[in-house]
Amino acid sequence: MSLDPTDARGLRVALMTSLRTNWKLFLIEGIVLVVLGAAAIIVPPIATLTVTFFIGWLLLFSGIAGLYTTFSMRPMPGFWWSLLSAILGIAAGLVLLFSPGTGAVSLTIVLVAFFIIEGIASIMFALEHRRELPGSWVMMLLSGIVDLVLGGMIFLGLPSSAAWAIGLLVGINMIFGGVALIAMALQARNINA
Repeated sequence: MSLDPTDARGLRVALMTSLRTNWKLFLIEGIVLVVLGAAAIIVPPIATLTVTFFIGWLLLFSGIAGLYTTFSMRPMPGFWWSLLSAILGIAAGLVLLFSPGTGAVSLTIVLVAFFIIEGIASIMFALEHRRELPGSWVMMLLSGIVDLVLGGMIFLGLPSSAAWAIGLLVGINMIFGGVALIAMALQARNINA
């Protein structure tokens, strides 16, 4: 399917008009994210518990929905796998909700595994593509090393690092996301569609 250039132009104008019209909403959202991110960085244990509870509720509700769907479609193939998946979702959600400290440690271990895998992958990518990316492979290598160092620091600090790691990283993410939205909003208010 190809897009007619006039349709693309119309779509671009509509997008620009929408951005210009709603720039204040993006600005407010960005400010809220920066404030919440700063709060998460200032008090990371509370942010960690908040994330743990949020994921717990998500898993619990998705497990319940999966259980309902599984029993609604009982004659379908894969019933037992769907049932197992739903029960695991409910169990994991309940663990996170009723034992948030244990849940935070579990989530932190998953975070450590992510950093280690991401770090190794980034390093291998950088080394494999240093000829094709002569100007940027060193930054990719450095990124991988930083991921490994972060993963190692958080792992060596377990279980106490579970209290702050997730909250701190979520806070940093929220601040960068908020700053990006603020920048976009300030740029969008001056758009001439």
